[in-house]
Amino acid sequence: MNRKISQRSMAIIIKKYANRRLYDSSTGRYVNLEDLAELIRKGKEIQVLDAKSGEDLTRVILTQIIVEDAKGQPTGLPLELLRQLIVASDHAGREFLMWYLKSAFDAYHNVQDTVQSRLTDVRSAAMAPLSLIGNIFGGPPQPDGETEKLRRRVEELEALLQKPGRKKKTGRR
Repeated sequence: MNRKISQRSMAIIIKKYANRRLYDSSTGRYVNLEDLAELIRKGKEIQVLDAKSGEDLTRVILTQIIVEDAKGQPTGLPLELLRQLIVASDHAGREFLMWYLKSAFDAYHNVQDTVQSRLTDVRSAAMAPLSLIGNIFGGPPQPDGETEKLRRRVEELEALLQKPGRKKKTGRR
């Protein structure tokens, strides 16, 4: 429940006026259903409130967006689904249908996320041989911190050995 409240608090507030105009309070401009659909597609959370009463009209406006979107599509929502929405006029039937649609939508998103993850894995696996070839032909690998420290220490020791006037120690006394 707290998650919904925090999401709503971050939502873009849209005010709906009696003349059916929609006002985006975050940008200070009037918008239409198409603009709202674009915001939602970009992952933005919106909340539509009646400008006079403060009543939450988000569900009604989202339904209008779906209906408007279906007008332009030859397929739209399946007729059987639309019929079942009308038939499920009792509370229990409507609740079950909404639960079912949400479950199906969640399953769709899980599959989509899994596919994206697998594509990333495949892309990485496909690029690995190219990276290896690039390392072979692209020159020596860059030294890490430990290798760099050892290289500097060897240089210091060589410099000490090459200083003039320094006598080499022998094992005898």
